Amino acid sequence: MKKDFNYYMSLNYPVEISVIPEDEGGGYLASIPLLPGCMTDGETVEEAYTNLQDAKREWIIDMLDRGLPINEPNMKPHFSGRFVVRVPKTLHRLLAEESEREGISLNQFVNNSLAFVVGQKLAH
Repeated sequence: MKKDFNYYMSLNYPVEISVIPEDEGGGYLASIPLLPGCMTDGETVEEAYTNLQDAKREWIIDMLDRGLPINEPNMKPHFSGRFVVRVPKTLHRLLAEESEREGISLNQFVNNSLAFVVGQKLAH
């Protein structure tokens, strides 16, 4: 496959999104660690992610124009133990309320719930 603009844009680069503290302006910072300097921000996670796609496009164009190498993501599956799931606000609220009732973190509650459901499926 020819490694041109479309090739690099089609690659599934890992993205990092973090909260920008309110005293620093608030919002969210989005970056692609494999593409040094490829970062942007937004008022919401969705806006930061959308803006990052524009930044990625410009970053790749710049690197290709300058004839510089472009990192590629590891094409083998990598399971870091971390992933982001978007849920409806009502489900988020229900999960948070249930985790509070059980006296555990939302993260632990969701982890326990996923393990239970997957375990049930594997048992059948």
